[in-house]
Amino acid sequence: MKGMGNDEIHQSVRDNYGKVAKSNSVGCGCNPSVCCGEATANPPKGRPSQKSSQMGYSEEELQSIPEGADMGLGCGNPQAIAVLKLGETVLDLGSGGGFDCFLAANKVGPTGKVIGVDMTPEMLTKARENARNGGYVNIEFRLGEIEHLPVADDSIDVILSNCVINLSPDKLSVFREAFRTLRPGGRLAISDIVTTAELPVEVCNDLKLYCGCITGAIPIAELKHILAEAGFEKIRIQPKEKSREFIREWAPDHNVEDYIVSATIEAIKGLT
Repeated sequence: MKGMGNDEIHQSVRDNYGKVAKSNSVGCGCNPSVCCGEATANPPKGRPSQKSSQMGYSEEELQSIPEGADMGLGCGNPQAIAVLKLGETVLDLGSGGGFDCFLAANKVGPTGKVIGVDMTPEMLTKARENARNGGYVNIEFRLGEIEHLPVADDSIDVILSNCVINLSPDKLSVFREAFRTLRPGGRLAISDIVTTAELPVEVCNDLKLYCGCITGAIPIAELKHILAEAGFEKIRIQPKEKSREFIREWAPDHNVEDYIVSATIEAIKGLT
């Protein structure tokens, strides 16, 4: 964002998603009308489960998590590419109300572990309450920024994230931290927003659209370069053209679906 430092951007994002957590709104956090504090006055149509179904989650998955965990905040389904196994340790970057953490916990089982990291205290409160209500004992939610993860070196098998890394003003630091925390052979399974055309100037300078998972998106080629610079191998980024259908709802006055798309992002940390 022009004229804003990283700390200012973090605080704006934190404030806005704090409002989402406290509002208990039914809209997608990537919709600026919700994440920027207007959720109660003007909620977008559709239940979170409907939006999550659009993003690739099955009805079985949606029924398996605690009530209130599905906030409709994503832009895809990282679970579909994660191929989680029993006993694995999973880290979710920007875990929100815990939606993907609960799904991951079900897959890694009692011998596995899931850690959710989020910088918004209100989201952590919500996630921890959801975990208690669901009886989950293999999940831990930690307060922290994804550029400075409160996680030990070489301790994670799989990193998930869903429509969060675009919100970071320092994506290289995010992926360097991800690389640090992964064990050799560990993998990324991420859904996020990328640009397919240059964003208009008015979109680039709109803080609400930044908080709405739009302005902070970068091109696929730039994202691949950042991942490689952080040390990742076997990088694969697959745009999902069908996602433009729900992206159209995020900022209908700006036609953002012409410029951004959801993508799956996969990469691994080498064994040496």
